[in-house]
Amino acid sequence: MTLLPWQQQNWTHLQNYVVQQRIPQALLITGKKGYGKQQLAKQFANALLCNHPQRDGLACGACASCLLFTAQTHPDFIALQPEEAGKGIAIEQVRTLITRISLKPQYDKYRVVIVNPADAMNTRAANAFLKCLEEPAERTVILLITDKPAKLPATIVSRCQKLAIAAAGINILSAWLREQKPGLSSADLPILLALAQYAPLLALEYAHQDTLKQRNDCFKEWLAIAKQQTHPVVVAENWQALSASQLLFWISSWVMDLIKCVYHASTDSLFNPDLIKPLQALAQGMALKKLYGLYDLLLSSRQRLDTTINKQILFEEILIYWSQLNQSK
Repeated sequence: MTLLPWQQQNWTHLQNYVVQQRIPQALLITGKKGYGKQQLAKQFANALLCNHPQRDGLACGACASCLLFTAQTHPDFIALQPEEAGKGIAIEQVRTLITRISLKPQYDKYRVVIVNPADAMNTRAANAFLKCLEEPAERTVILLITDKPAKLPATIVSRCQKLAIAAAGINILSAWLREQKPGLSSADLPILLALAQYAPLLALEYAHQDTLKQRNDCFKEWLAIAKQQTHPVVVAENWQALSASQLLFWISSWVMDLIKCVYHASTDSLFNPDLIKPLQALAQGMALKKLYGLYDLLLSSRQRLDTTINKQILFEEILIYWSQLNQSK
Protein backbone atom coordinates (compact mmCIF):
# COMPACT_ATOMS: atom_id res chain seq x y z
CA MET A 1 0.00 0.00 0.00
CA THR A 2 1.70 3.21 -1.16
CA LEU A 3 1.47 6.60 0.48
CA LEU A 4 -0.33 9.28 -1.52
CA PRO A 5 2.15 12.09 -2.35
CA TRP A 6 0.22 14.86 -0.57
CA GLN A 7 -0.03 12.80 2.67
CA GLN A 8 3.67 12.71 3.55
CA GLN A 9 3.33 15.44 6.17
CA ASN A 10 0.34 13.66 7.73
CA TRP A 11 2.23 10.37 7.76
CA THR A 12 5.20 12.00 9.52
CA HIS A 13 2.77 13.27 12.15
CA LEU A 14 1.37 9.77 12.66
CA GLN A 15 4.86 8.27 12.89
CA ASN A 16 5.79 10.76 15.59
CA TYR A 17 3.02 9.23 17.70
CA VAL A 18 4.63 5.80 17.24
CA VAL A 19 8.23 6.94 17.83
CA GLN A 20 7.26 8.87 20.97
CA GLN A 21 5.06 5.95 22.12
CA ARG A 22 2.13 8.33 22.46
CA ILE A 23 -0.35 6.71 20.08
CA PRO A 24 -3.75 8.31 20.78
CA GLN A 25 -6.58 6.13 22.02
CA ALA A 26 -8.90 8.01 19.62
CA LEU A 27 -7.86 9.99 16.53
CA LEU A 28 -10.27 12.08 14.46
CA ILE A 29 -9.14 12.33 10.82
CA THR A 30 -10.81 15.16 8.90
CA GLY A 31 -10.50 16.71 5.46
CA LYS A 32 -12.35 17.20 2.21
CA LYS A 33 -13.91 14.26 0.45
CA GLY A 34 -11.53 12.78 -2.09
CA TYR A 35 -8.28 13.45 -0.23
CA GLY A 36 -7.72 9.83 0.85
CA LYS A 37 -8.65 9.95 4.53
CA GLN A 38 -9.71 6.31 4.59
CA GLN A 39 -6.60 5.20 2.72
CA LEU A 40 -4.38 7.00 5.24
CA ALA A 41 -6.30 5.51 8.17
CA LYS A 42 -5.95 1.99 6.73
CA GLN A 43 -2.22 2.50 6.19
CA PHE A 44 -1.84 3.57 9.82
CA ALA A 45 -3.96 0.63 10.99
CA ASN A 46 -1.90 -1.79 8.90
CA ALA A 47 1.34 -0.33 10.27
CA LEU A 48 0.14 -0.63 13.88
CA LEU A 49 -0.77 -4.29 13.32
CA CYS A 50 2.35 -5.15 11.30
CA ASN A 51 4.98 -7.39 12.91
CA HIS A 52 7.90 -5.86 10.98
CA PRO A 53 7.21 -2.20 10.01
CA GLN A 54 9.61 -0.62 7.50
CA ARG A 55 11.99 2.23 8.33
CA ASP A 56 9.46 4.79 7.05
CA GLY A 57 6.83 3.31 9.38
CA LEU A 58 4.76 1.69 6.63
CA ALA A 59 3.67 -1.94 6.98
CA CYS A 60 5.97 -4.58 5.49
CA GLY A 61 3.13 -6.23 3.57
CA ALA A 62 4.63 -9.70 3.96
CA CYS A 63 4.27 -10.78 7.60
CA ALA A 64 1.40 -12.94 8.82
CA SER A 65 -0.40 -9.90 10.25
CA CYS A 66 -0.14 -7.98 6.96
CA LEU A 67 -1.42 -10.97 4.98
CA LEU A 68 -4.44 -11.21 7.30
CA PHE A 69 -5.01 -7.47 6.97
CA THR A 70 -4.84 -7.63 3.16
CA ALA A 71 -7.30 -10.52 3.17
CA GLN A 72 -9.60 -8.47 5.46
CA THR A 73 -9.57 -11.27 8.05
CA HIS A 74 -7.34 -9.78 10.76
CA PRO A 75 -9.11 -10.44 14.10
CA ASP A 76 -7.74 -7.22 15.64
CA PHE A 77 -9.00 -4.93 12.88
CA ILE A 78 -12.61 -3.73 13.04
CA ALA A 79 -14.39 -1.52 10.49
CA LEU A 80 -17.50 0.25 11.76
CA GLN A 81 -19.49 1.63 8.84
CA PRO A 82 -23.11 1.82 7.59
CA GLU A 83 -24.47 -1.60 6.67
CA GLU A 84 -26.08 -0.11 3.55
CA ALA A 85 -25.12 2.84 1.36
CA GLY A 86 -26.98 5.96 2.38
CA LYS A 87 -27.87 4.54 5.79
CA GLY A 88 -26.50 5.50 9.21
CA ILE A 89 -24.45 3.56 11.75
CA ALA A 90 -27.04 1.98 14.06
CA ILE A 91 -26.85 1.69 17.83
CA GLU A 92 -26.87 -2.12 17.53
CA GLN A 93 -23.61 -1.93 15.56
CA VAL A 94 -22.03 0.21 18.29
CA ARG A 95 -23.18 -2.19 20.99
CA THR A 96 -21.61 -5.08 19.08
CA LEU A 97 -18.38 -3.07 18.84
CA ILE A 98 -18.38 -2.42 22.60
CA THR A 99 -18.75 -6.15 23.25
CA ARG A 100 -15.89 -7.01 20.88
CA ILE A 101 -13.40 -4.50 22.27
CA SER A 102 -14.20 -5.52 25.86
CA LEU A 103 -12.17 -8.67 25.10
CA LYS A 104 -8.38 -8.65 24.84
CA PRO A 105 -6.77 -8.30 21.39
CA GLN A 106 -5.89 -11.69 19.95
CA TYR A 107 -2.35 -10.68 18.94
CA ASP A 108 0.42 -8.92 20.87
CA LYS A 109 0.25 -5.64 18.96
CA TYR A 110 -2.69 -3.23 18.79
CA ARG A 111 -6.33 -3.60 17.93
CA VAL A 112 -7.53 -0.92 15.51
CA VAL A 113 -11.10 0.27 14.91
CA ILE A 114 -11.91 2.51 11.93
CA VAL A 115 -15.24 4.37 12.08
CA ASN A 116 -16.13 5.73 8.64
CA PRO A 117 -17.93 8.03 8.26
CA ALA A 118 -18.08 8.91 11.94
CA ASP A 119 -20.84 11.45 11.29
CA ALA A 120 -23.11 8.59 10.13
CA MET A 121 -23.82 7.69 13.77
CA ASN A 122 -27.25 8.87 14.85
CA THR A 123 -27.74 10.46 18.28
CA ARG A 124 -28.38 7.15 20.08
CA ALA A 125 -25.42 5.46 18.39
CA ALA A 126 -23.13 8.41 19.16
CA ASN A 127 -24.16 8.41 22.82
CA ALA A 128 -23.45 4.69 23.04
CA PHE A 129 -20.12 5.16 21.26
CA LEU A 130 -18.99 7.55 23.99
CA LYS A 131 -18.49 4.47 26.19
CA CYS A 132 -15.64 3.41 23.86
CA LEU A 133 -13.92 6.76 24.46
CA GLU A 134 -14.68 7.14 28.16
CA GLU A 135 -13.59 3.59 29.03
CA PRO A 136 -10.57 2.86 26.81
CA ALA A 137 -10.11 -0.78 25.90
CA GLU A 138 -6.74 -2.51 26.22
CA ARG A 139 -4.29 -1.73 23.37
CA THR A 140 -7.12 -0.37 21.22
CA VAL A 141 -6.80 2.57 18.82
CA ILE A 142 -9.96 4.12 17.35
CA LEU A 143 -9.67 6.08 14.10
CA LEU A 144 -12.71 8.21 13.26
CA ILE A 145 -13.01 9.58 9.71
CA THR A 146 -15.26 12.39 8.54
CA ASP A 147 -15.46 15.23 6.03
CA LYS A 148 -18.24 16.78 8.14
CA PRO A 149 -16.73 17.26 11.61
CA ALA A 150 -19.38 19.84 12.50
CA LYS A 151 -22.00 17.05 12.46
CA LEU A 152 -20.21 15.15 15.24
CA PRO A 153 -21.27 15.72 18.85
CA ALA A 154 -18.86 17.91 20.80
CA THR A 155 -18.63 15.17 23.42
CA ILE A 156 -16.97 12.89 20.85
CA VAL A 157 -14.76 15.53 19.22
CA SER A 158 -13.40 16.69 22.59
CA ARG A 159 -12.20 13.19 23.42
CA CYS A 160 -10.16 12.75 20.23
CA GLN A 161 -6.78 13.86 19.00
CA LYS A 162 -7.13 15.65 15.64
CA LEU A 163 -5.47 15.14 12.27
CA ALA A 164 -6.54 17.26 9.30
CA ILE A 165 -5.51 16.09 5.83
CA ALA A 166 -3.48 18.95 4.38
CA ALA A 167 -4.46 20.49 1.05
CA ALA A 168 -2.02 19.81 -1.78
CA GLY A 169 -0.54 22.18 -4.35
CA ILE A 170 -1.95 22.21 -7.88
CA ASN A 171 1.35 20.94 -9.35
CA ILE A 172 1.42 17.87 -7.09
CA LEU A 173 -2.23 17.09 -7.83
CA SER A 174 -1.82 17.54 -11.58
CA ALA A 175 1.29 15.34 -11.73
CA TRP A 176 -0.40 12.59 -9.72
CA LEU A 177 -3.56 12.72 -11.84
CA ARG A 178 -1.55 12.48 -15.07
CA GLU A 179 0.32 9.49 -13.65
CA GLN A 180 -2.93 7.73 -12.73
CA LYS A 181 -4.63 8.49 -16.06
CA PRO A 182 -1.97 9.05 -18.74
CA GLY A 183 -4.49 9.67 -21.54
CA LEU A 184 -6.04 12.67 -19.79
CA SER A 185 -5.81 15.78 -21.96
CA SER A 186 -4.06 18.91 -20.67
CA ALA A 187 -7.24 20.91 -21.34
CA ASP A 188 -9.49 18.61 -19.29
CA LEU A 189 -7.14 18.17 -16.31
CA PRO A 190 -7.59 21.62 -14.65
CA ILE A 191 -11.36 21.50 -15.30
CA LEU A 192 -11.64 18.08 -13.64
CA LEU A 193 -9.68 19.29 -10.62
CA ALA A 194 -11.91 22.36 -10.32
CA LEU A 195 -15.05 20.23 -10.58
CA ALA A 196 -13.71 18.01 -7.79
CA GLN A 197 -12.85 21.11 -5.73
CA TYR A 198 -9.22 20.02 -6.01
CA ALA A 199 -9.82 16.70 -4.27
CA PRO A 200 -7.49 14.37 -6.26
CA LEU A 201 -9.22 11.01 -5.67
CA LEU A 202 -12.55 12.59 -6.60
CA ALA A 203 -11.01 14.10 -9.74
CA LEU A 204 -9.67 10.67 -10.72
CA GLU A 205 -13.11 9.15 -10.15
CA TYR A 206 -14.62 11.85 -12.35
CA ALA A 207 -12.06 11.09 -15.08
CA HIS A 208 -12.96 7.38 -15.05
CA GLN A 209 -16.71 8.08 -15.01
CA ASP A 210 -16.63 10.67 -17.82
CA THR A 211 -18.14 13.20 -15.42
CA LEU A 212 -16.96 16.15 -17.50
CA LYS A 213 -19.22 15.09 -20.38
CA GLN A 214 -22.11 14.63 -17.94
CA ARG A 215 -21.57 18.11 -16.53
CA ASN A 216 -21.43 19.60 -20.04
CA ASP A 217 -24.69 17.85 -20.98
CA CYS A 218 -26.37 19.26 -17.86
CA PHE A 219 -25.07 22.74 -18.66
CA LYS A 220 -26.57 22.51 -22.16
CA GLU A 221 -29.97 21.65 -20.63
CA TRP A 222 -29.59 24.51 -18.14
CA LEU A 223 -28.76 26.81 -21.05
CA ALA A 224 -31.76 25.54 -23.02
CA ILE A 225 -34.06 26.48 -20.11
CA ALA A 226 -32.63 30.00 -20.13
CA LYS A 227 -33.38 30.25 -23.87
CA GLN A 228 -36.92 28.88 -23.33
CA GLN A 229 -36.07 25.88 -25.55
CA THR A 230 -37.11 23.27 -22.99
CA HIS A 231 -39.28 23.08 -19.87
CA PRO A 232 -37.79 23.04 -16.34
CA VAL A 233 -39.98 20.08 -15.31
CA VAL A 234 -38.69 17.99 -18.23
CA VAL A 235 -35.07 18.70 -17.27
CA ALA A 236 -35.74 18.01 -13.57
CA GLU A 237 -37.15 14.62 -14.55
CA ASN A 238 -34.07 13.91 -16.69
CA TRP A 239 -31.82 14.73 -13.72
CA GLN A 240 -33.48 12.30 -11.30
CA ALA A 241 -30.87 9.59 -11.86
CA LEU A 242 -27.93 11.95 -11.24
CA SER A 243 -26.26 12.84 -7.95
CA ALA A 244 -28.28 15.66 -6.38
CA SER A 245 -25.34 17.01 -4.37
CA GLN A 246 -23.14 17.04 -7.47
CA LEU A 247 -25.82 18.82 -9.52
CA LEU A 248 -26.29 21.46 -6.81
CA PHE A 249 -22.55 22.08 -6.78
CA TRP A 250 -22.47 22.48 -10.56
CA ILE A 251 -25.44 24.86 -10.64
CA SER A 252 -24.02 26.86 -7.72
CA SER A 253 -20.71 27.22 -9.56
CA TRP A 254 -22.53 28.40 -12.71
CA VAL A 255 -24.48 30.99 -10.73
CA MET A 256 -21.35 32.22 -8.92
CA ASP A 257 -19.60 32.53 -12.28
CA LEU A 258 -22.56 34.46 -13.69
CA ILE A 259 -22.31 36.92 -10.79
CA LYS A 260 -18.59 37.31 -11.52
CA CYS A 261 -19.34 37.86 -15.21
CA VAL A 262 -21.77 40.64 -14.34
CA TYR A 263 -18.89 42.28 -12.48
CA HIS A 264 -16.56 41.59 -15.47
CA ALA A 265 -14.22 39.41 -13.40
CA SER A 266 -11.22 37.79 -15.08
CA THR A 267 -11.51 34.31 -16.59
CA ASP A 268 -8.93 32.99 -14.09
CA SER A 269 -11.32 33.65 -11.20
CA LEU A 270 -14.15 31.52 -12.64
CA PHE A 271 -15.02 28.02 -11.47
CA ASN A 272 -15.84 27.07 -15.07
CA PRO A 273 -13.39 28.94 -17.32
CA ASP A 274 -14.17 26.61 -20.24
CA LEU A 275 -17.77 27.92 -20.21
CA ILE A 276 -16.79 31.58 -20.29
CA LYS A 277 -18.49 32.50 -23.59
CA PRO A 278 -22.02 31.17 -22.84
CA LEU A 279 -21.77 32.48 -19.27
CA GLN A 280 -20.86 35.97 -20.47
CA ALA A 281 -23.74 35.89 -22.94
CA LEU A 282 -26.16 34.84 -20.18
CA ALA A 283 -24.90 37.53 -17.80
CA GLN A 284 -25.86 40.38 -20.15
CA GLY A 285 -28.84 42.24 -18.75
CA MET A 286 -29.26 39.82 -15.82
CA ALA A 287 -30.52 41.28 -12.53
CA LEU A 288 -27.98 40.75 -9.76
CA LYS A 289 -30.63 40.77 -7.04
CA LYS A 290 -32.43 37.83 -8.68
CA LEU A 291 -29.16 35.99 -9.23
CA TYR A 292 -28.39 36.30 -5.53
CA GLY A 293 -31.94 35.08 -4.85
CA LEU A 294 -31.22 31.95 -6.91
CA TYR A 295 -27.97 31.40 -5.03
CA ASP A 296 -29.83 31.65 -1.70
CA LEU A 297 -32.29 29.04 -2.98
CA LEU A 298 -29.39 26.74 -3.89
CA LEU A 299 -27.90 27.11 -0.40
CA SER A 300 -31.19 26.21 1.28
CA SER A 301 -31.61 23.31 -1.16
CA ARG A 302 -28.26 21.87 -0.04
CA GLN A 303 -29.52 21.81 3.55
CA ARG A 304 -32.67 20.00 2.44
CA LEU A 305 -30.72 17.19 0.75
CA ASP A 306 -30.41 15.34 4.07
CA THR A 307 -34.20 15.32 4.49
CA THR A 308 -36.83 13.18 2.80
CA ILE A 309 -37.63 15.85 0.21
CA ASN A 310 -38.44 14.63 -3.30
CA LYS A 311 -35.33 15.43 -5.38
CA GLN A 312 -37.32 16.03 -8.57
CA ILE A 313 -39.52 18.61 -6.84
CA LEU A 314 -36.40 20.27 -5.41
CA PHE A 315 -34.87 20.68 -8.88
CA GLU A 316 -38.18 21.74 -10.41
CA GLU A 317 -38.25 24.63 -7.93
CA ILE A 318 -34.67 25.65 -8.79
CA LEU A 319 -35.11 25.35 -12.56
CA ILE A 320 -38.46 27.16 -12.62
CA TYR A 321 -36.83 30.03 -10.71
CA TRP A 322 -34.00 29.98 -13.28
CA SER A 323 -36.46 30.03 -16.16
CA GLN A 324 -38.40 32.96 -14.70
CA LEU A 325 -35.18 34.86 -13.99
CA ASN A 326 -34.30 34.74 -17.70
CA GLN A 327 -37.82 35.71 -18.79
CA SER A 328 -37.50 38.95 -16.84
CA LYS A 329 -34.17 39.97 -18.42
